[in-house]
Amino acid sequence: MVRAAGEAAIGGMRTGAGSPEDTAFQDFSAPSSPAVAAPRVGALRARMAAQGLDAVIVPRADAHQGEYVADCDARLRWLTGFSGSAGFAVVTADRAAVFVDGRYRVQVRAETDPALFVPVNWPETTAADWVADALPGGGRLGFDPWLHTRAEISALRERLDKAGVALVGTDNPVDAIWSDRPAPPCGRARRHPDDLAGATAQQRRAQIAAVLAEADQRATVLTQPDSIAWLLNIRGSDIPRNPVVQAFAILGHDGRATLFVDRAKIHDDLRDHLGADVMIAPPDRLADTLVSLTGPVRLDPQTAPEQVFRLLEGAGIAIAEAPDPVALPKARKTAAELSGMRAAQLRDAVAMVRILAWLDSQTPGAFTEIDVVRTLEGFRREAGCIDISFDTICGSGPNGAIVHYRVTEATNRTVQPGDLLLLDSGGQYPDGTTDITRTLPIGSVPDAARDPFTRVLQGLIALSRLRFPRGLSGRDIEAVARAPLWTAGLDFDHGTGHGVGAALCVHEGPARISRRSDIPLEPGMIFSNEPGYYREGEWGIRLENLIAVQPADSPDGRDMLGFATLTFVPFDRRLIDRNMLSPAEIDWLDSYHAVVRERLDPLVPADLRAWLHRATAPLHAVLQT
Repeated sequence: MVRAAGEAAIGGMRTGAGSPEDTAFQDFSAPSSPAVAAPRVGALRARMAAQGLDAVIVPRADAHQGEYVADCDARLRWLTGFSGSAGFAVVTADRAAVFVDGRYRVQVRAETDPALFVPVNWPETTAADWVADALPGGGRLGFDPWLHTRAEISALRERLDKAGVALVGTDNPVDAIWSDRPAPPCGRARRHPDDLAGATAQQRRAQIAAVLAEADQRATVLTQPDSIAWLLNIRGSDIPRNPVVQAFAILGHDGRATLFVDRAKIHDDLRDHLGADVMIAPPDRLADTLVSLTGPVRLDPQTAPEQVFRLLEGAGIAIAEAPDPVALPKARKTAAELSGMRAAQLRDAVAMVRILAWLDSQTPGAFTEIDVVRTLEGFRREAGCIDISFDTICGSGPNGAIVHYRVTEATNRTVQPGDLLLLDSGGQYPDGTTDITRTLPIGSVPDAARDPFTRVLQGLIALSRLRFPRGLSGRDIEAVARAPLWTAGLDFDHGTGHGVGAALCVHEGPARISRRSDIPLEPGMIFSNEPGYYREGEWGIRLENLIAVQPADSPDGRDMLGFATLTFVPFDRRLIDRNMLSPAEIDWLDSYHAVVRERLDPLVPADLRAWLHRATAPLHAVLQT
């Protein structure tokens, strides 16, 4: 690694990248080369012909529909080179496309071979419409029923039936040609303490069992690992960044459960924790157990694999289609979970203050994006971080315009004078999960970025201050965060906020602050608040805090909700156009920084207190440059 110039002991830690204590959680290897795609696509087409298929769909998802997948399930990346966390490919005998949303439209062009794959804007163009156009005379579209939900397949079938295209569930053709496919993960599972959860596993099983009993449902099949982790108060190490155990579970209306998991993951102490009412069975027993159930069995068509539906239907077992019964209780954090999340944010804030001060001490042009990532992760380790909560997004200059940019040895850029640096990162702590973004200028301030930076900040402030009637969903309030950009004819192509788990997945459903989310917001839910703006080829801007829904005062007694801010890290003020801010916005920012100073002053290393006080001074005291 390039060692940063001006290496010094900042906050009690040697800051040169590459030292033993700041070995990165993530690696920086390129996920795949576009050059390897051509022979793989050729082999896939030969396999499709052998299976009698005219097209095949290759999703990013695994059987659990998680954001991160194990290496053995990274079929989309292996085939195409695209490494984003959402998307899919469709391959026919003579055409191929990779479907991505607005977060990945720059990234997909850099990671895939344009001679093989056409990037398709999704959801504006659906897979069904593309396939109908690609197979005008009809045909057979193959899919792996373990990798698609019932909702996905139903939507595909409705459109493709009209086009004369048959959906064919089949053995996975990618697996058949992937000769060196890695083995499934077998990470050690651990107990999540009851005092951090705010409830015992027995209480949680009883809570969800009562929901089933009230609905006259005999059992539910849980397919999402974070739901199982919450239900049983366990955590795991199968998947990078997400502390979950890859498993399936069946919970009965009597509170008894069966966990389908590799026994090698469950040590004796954890077995004792699970208790006699939780049976352990190997994953290959799932299918036989499903067909022996008594219905109605509750299944979530949005998350459960199509194959689970097919197995139950084939056995004549009644299915009750309904949302995962764990999803909403998990999203409504207990008082203990909220307390743990607040504590984790403060420890993480110390790591963030250290990296921001470190960046201020560096000479522009003498350090790289990887240097920043390594140094930040070293600070997080010292704060008690056990993993990062997602691959750190550290994009300087044009790389900052790639919304989910992941730096590799191939893309690593020296941070230059005049760059904007977008740093979006988070940590997994025993008691909480963090996610924070700050954007800062390196050296001189780009004048063209002042206006959009200020508008992004105004959007964050507006959402932070918002009070709204109980019963509204994310789509009802998201425009508040976009309005400052909209008034200038600007926008961004991602949601404003995602749910965040408590010592669990950093992206958590079912509710979001997004125009696509109709789930009402409830007290205890935690979201990111992250408006942004991106100018392709130049720079990106995003600012992000975590916020928790809580009851809010109303002078006329209305039932109102609002947000409590959980993240306390200074915003860089050098890019703010103060003349654009209203007095109320200035008051919010100064009050926020006063709380940052109060809470972090006793926690940061002594040599950083002067920096912290300067970074949190009232806005009127900051020299505008």
